Amino acid sequence: MSNIPPIKDITDLSQFSIDEIGDEHLFSSYETPLRSDAFALDDETKIQLIEERFRDIMDILGLDLTDDSLKGTPHRVAKMYVKEIFSGLNPANKPKVALFENKYRYDQMLVEKDITLFSNCEHHFVPIIGKAHVAYISNGQVIGLSKINRVVQYFAKRPQVQERLTVQIAKELQTMLKTEDVAVLIDAKHLCVSSRGVEDNSSATVTAHYSGKFRDEKTRAEFLAYVYNGK
Repeated sequence: MSNIPPIKDITDLSQFSIDEIGDEHLFSSYETPLRSDAFALDDETKIQLIEERFRDIMDILGLDLTDDSLKGTPHRVAKMYVKEIFSGLNPANKPKVALFENKYRYDQMLVEKDITLFSNCEHHFVPIIGKAHVAYISNGQVIGLSKINRVVQYFAKRPQVQERLTVQIAKELQTMLKTEDVAVLIDAKHLCVSSRGVEDNSSATVTAHYSGKFRDEKTRAEFLAYVYNGK
């Protein structure tokens, strides 16, 4: 009789405990789960409310909030959440992209590699740190190189799951560039793995999304050669 536990159907998340969902890296949708009233409050109100609640958390932990080093922390954390590391939740911060005619008639892939990526795991709110590599083949229009970086940062600045982040970047670039020929690869370390749980500091997670011509094995191999060998 086998002692191997049955594999759970990940389409039904109700069968998982909270701890299992966190440790098994599950996610429920390619869309960031937001309430319909997510932007009913302005940023300053959100900062004020988060500051009050984070002060409560610090107080529960037993920290002395009268200490000069700690008394400003609730406000700093609240401002960081809203204005910086989770600013990608707000569609008002979505980068504006202008398309330009591909006057050089460049019809090969364009690769933007080693884009520095900072995000936060939505299961434990600890950092995800890594690199994103993005490629596309123009259908007659191009965008400025810095805009690719901005798209990556916009979707990274949310509570995230790496698989979702990879797809969101790819889908957005497909829409912006009006082409299906997009590839995205993310290689990142998760502090929820290295600083807690199994405490494995050496492992990394790699996710990829290929669409259009990048589904062709030869084109995909060329992209990966640029990423890993084109130093």
